[in-house]
Amino acid sequence: GYATACIGKWHLGHLKEFLPTSQGFDTYFGVPYSNDMTLDPTQPLANDVVLREGVTLENIKSRVKKNLVPLMRDTEIIEYPTDQNTLTKRYTEEAIAFIKKNKEKPFFIYLPHTMPHIPLYAAPQFEGKSEIGLYGDTIEELDWSTGQILDTLRKLKLDKNTLVIYTSDNGPWKLATNSWVKGNMNRRVGGFAHPLKGYKFSRFEGGMRVPTVMWWPGRIPAGKECSEVGASMDFLPTCAAISGAKVPDDRVIDGKNLLPLMEGRKEAKSPHEAFFYGTEAVRSGQWKLKGRELFDLEKDIGETKNLASTNPEVVKRLGGYLAAHKEDLAKNKRPAGGPPKEPRKRKKK
Repeated sequence: GYATACIGKWHLGHLKEFLPTSQGFDTYFGVPYSNDMTLDPTQPLANDVVLREGVTLENIKSRVKKNLVPLMRDTEIIEYPTDQNTLTKRYTEEAIAFIKKNKEKPFFIYLPHTMPHIPLYAAPQFEGKSEIGLYGDTIEELDWSTGQILDTLRKLKLDKNTLVIYTSDNGPWKLATNSWVKGNMNRRVGGFAHPLKGYKFSRFEGGMRVPTVMWWPGRIPAGKECSEVGASMDFLPTCAAISGAKVPDDRVIDGKNLLPLMEGRKEAKSPHEAFFYGTEAVRSGQWKLKGRELFDLEKDIGETKNLASTNPEVVKRLGGYLAAHKEDLAKNKRPAGGPPKEPRKRKKK
């Protein structure tokens, strides 16, 4: 089988039963949620935990503050609050060490970097390096990190037998960009998705369409572009197809195999008849329906022209997809994990 590691941001549950090591990963190293959150003081501490910024075992429960987050190894906290300036570098070192340790056998690494989620941090050698402030500095360091990992694969002669996928989970924050100045240290700065419309949390393309780069020398054609629709949920069946693993059949798997597209096979098309933006919008081919607006994404990637009135048949077809999608979600929904929530107390009048 594969040696597996999750390194970085998890955010699928910080309690033991939801952590990566309870979901099939052999090891975990990272911040268990977003870096603008807080500590859950009930989480177990490692015997050799490193406590910083005046935190002690005696006062840790009173030092719970927004943006102060823990660093974990498997199921225990090993540092609190973690030094966020060091996260990208430490994640990179962890990934490289894992690759070297498992170079003689199959391995899988999931490396969701904490940056550039806000608050922004970069190692001292990257601060002030870019022309657009701290946001750009974090991107410079992520670029360095990726280069270090690819160099390691080449040096170990693993590059031709390793698939690397580089992508993002959503579009940029809608935050002020007037701090895009060299040397500016504003930690709450967003990116820009031009020419796409919208930002993170929106259902416009700028909120959900992200760049993806795939690298597999000798298997994926170099220098080629693919504009077919795919999603991160497709990585499960795609990796299963590559490795010979069986996709679970005891639940609904929404992802599809993207390998024909990745290999640039002739006439390969998106395996998705429709792609859904939550329950608020749907895309099929060139068309996207969002509420009462219809856009032709092939001709209008910035979603500036509503063509609903002149294409009623397309609106009806996509509306049918969206209605069926909502029904499917209701039919197959699963209960959320975790302890039951306490009912909200009503305020006295």
